[in-house]
Amino acid sequence: MRLSVIVPAYREADRIGHTVATLRDALASVDASGGVEIVVVDDGSGDGTAAAARAAGADLVVELGTNRGKGEAVRAGMRATSGEVVAFTDADLAYAPAQLIDLLEEVEAGSDVVVGDRHHPDSVAVTAPTGLRRAGSVAVGVLRAVLMLGRGRDTQCGLKAFSRPAVAALLEASVMDRFSFDIEVLFLADRLGMEVRQVPVRVFNSDESSVRVVSDGWELVLDMCRIRVRALLGRYPADKSRRRGVPGGRG
Repeated sequence: MRLSVIVPAYREADRIGHTVATLRDALASVDASGGVEIVVVDDGSGDGTAAAARAAGADLVVELGTNRGKGEAVRAGMRATSGEVVAFTDADLAYAPAQLIDLLEEVEAGSDVVVGDRHHPDSVAVTAPTGLRRAGSVAVGVLRAVLMLGRGRDTQCGLKAFSRPAVAALLEASVMDRFSFDIEVLFLADRLGMEVRQVPVRVFNSDESSVRVVSDGWELVLDMCRIRVRALLGRYPADKSRRRGVPGGRG
């Protein structure tokens, strides 16, 4: 299988069918030249999300008994995938699915991890984020720098792809269950000396996102501190980043 696409979903029964169909159409060329599998992870929704995903033709639907958060949903999807390249994207399709092909080609060209970067000079915000979300993004970036959690990447961009060896290494090391997973996984990629590439994206900022800016933001802050403490206590793999000059690997 050339590409596996994971869609973590929480209470998405009304639109997951459209999401699966849109992904299938956008990735038809990849499917014809190596294969694509679409993996929906129902994160304890309880609203028929899993059934809707199956009805829409998802190749695999993983159901979590309770709501565990984005991190655990993505990890559950990663464990179930068979693709040589594994990507994940948001159920609301904030990033047009065709952009996954760009990430796929970058990984196949030799990168371990490829991430979308909303702040790249060539990126386009088709709809602007709210002021609160923009402020939250800045605050996360500042705290990440203070805590030395890797390079200044756009960690919260919901479009990422990984080589199969990178998936194996990150699955073993990652422990954060919720939105801090994105920060942790890139921190670990830098710490493990992986080649991480950032690419421009076109993003549609939806008002229907499941992210709760205040409560989720506070939990994210606490988890970022937990990541730094785990690193200081030696609970992550040995740091290989120093030889490549990557900040944030200390501890």
